[in-house]
Amino acid sequence: MRMDRWALVAGPEQRKMVQETVALYRAYTRALIGVLWVHQREILAAASPNAMVESLIHATARNPDPQYRFFDHRFPKFPSYLRRAAITAALGQVSSFATRYARWQAGVRKRRDALPPRRTGENNLNPPLYRGQCIRFDASYHVAEIKVWSGTDWIWTKLHIAAKRHRHEASQNKALSPTLLADGKSVKLAVPFEVPVQYPPRKSVQRACGVDLGIRKTATASIVSTDGTVVARRFFHRGADIDRRDKGLVAVRSKARFTMGKSGKLSAGFCKAMYRKARNRNRDMAQRLSREIVAFAQEHGAQAIVLEHLKQYRPRAGRKGSTLRQRFHGWLHSLLAERIRERAEELGLLVEFVNQAGTSTFAYDGSGVVKRDARNWSWVRFTTGKRYHADLNACYNIAARFFAKMLGLTGRNAQACARGKSSATQPRIPVTLSTLWQHAQAMVAEREAPTTALA
Repeated sequence: MRMDRWALVAGPEQRKMVQETVALYRAYTRALIGVLWVHQREILAAASPNAMVESLIHATARNPDPQYRFFDHRFPKFPSYLRRAAITAALGQVSSFATRYARWQAGVRKRRDALPPRRTGENNLNPPLYRGQCIRFDASYHVAEIKVWSGTDWIWTKLHIAAKRHRHEASQNKALSPTLLADGKSVKLAVPFEVPVQYPPRKSVQRACGVDLGIRKTATASIVSTDGTVVARRFFHRGADIDRRDKGLVAVRSKARFTMGKSGKLSAGFCKAMYRKARNRNRDMAQRLSREIVAFAQEHGAQAIVLEHLKQYRPRAGRKGSTLRQRFHGWLHSLLAERIRERAEELGLLVEFVNQAGTSTFAYDGSGVVKRDARNWSWVRFTTGKRYHADLNACYNIAARFFAKMLGLTGRNAQACARGKSSATQPRIPVTLSTLWQHAQAMVAEREAPTTALA
């Protein structure tokens, strides 16, 4: 499932009607929650909870005298599809509270003195628009007709779609019912799409894009084939955006120093807007970089994207309060990996995660442990004296680990990084790019062996 947000062009009067429609839907749901609290047990035990709730609040020819006439008087001509959507949303909130309260009563709590969950009628729900009943699109998706509350009646209003993405153009994608969003400044449609995903078989992958997520370079990618050939490589870095983000965080530190001095506490919500800007910059960088990395992989025919498994990794470099520690806090390893995975899966690319241990420690040519440059940690020196970029070396090894696992080369002699504490008869060899070279040479020798014997 993927969600697109389409911006709508709405005048002042149309924006006001849309906002009133959203407010009316939330008020209707809030009133429904009150009814469900009263009849919670009998409704949840009914064969059709939605039908039972509707019989309590809505008058029909077969049900002329509902128990709660308030709804028909307070919300006249409320569309049936919106009413049923509101009932489903209210049932979800009541059922959620009942589950959480039962868990609290059973003693499943984060702390022994944890307070019980509180009931609330407030919600920030948005009305779903069912096609043909609450929303209609033209053939080219340039105009959307939406049923809104004008203050006296439910009417259809035309809104032009200002911006949209391209998921609706793919014939295999199935568009579901959109949701109406109104935040006071703009009007949007949240359109969900059911996207079929078809991954290539792991054994059929001939090229993989190894991605190393770093601090000095945001990401480094290389295209590697099964025989260890490096087809392409590229650095991805948004230095200007990172500088803006870090500059804002330095300003936060300065403000905190002048606010509380050497000791003391900061108030809740201190520099809230500046932290929000930093998060938004990180989110924007992750969106842009993921798009560039996936496009790079597609451009060179990679069927898989390989990343390091860094979900539980917590860097410990830098002293407390240092700028290096701050840069690690702003590291985009989790967010960027998630965005890459989402984009790649939608395009049918395989996404794999490999163990991160030793990818930067060992030279890709199999010469052994590398040594970091004392003046510039972006560079390393091999035992042979060769000087190479650390991130490029790491992304070669990341891609090699995927192929080594796929080809079954991850036995005892291709697992670890150095001689371990166990009584092994020979040193353990790390999986590097040279592992693929050796495998390719062995395969060539195996194919040529019968020919040599016949000769």
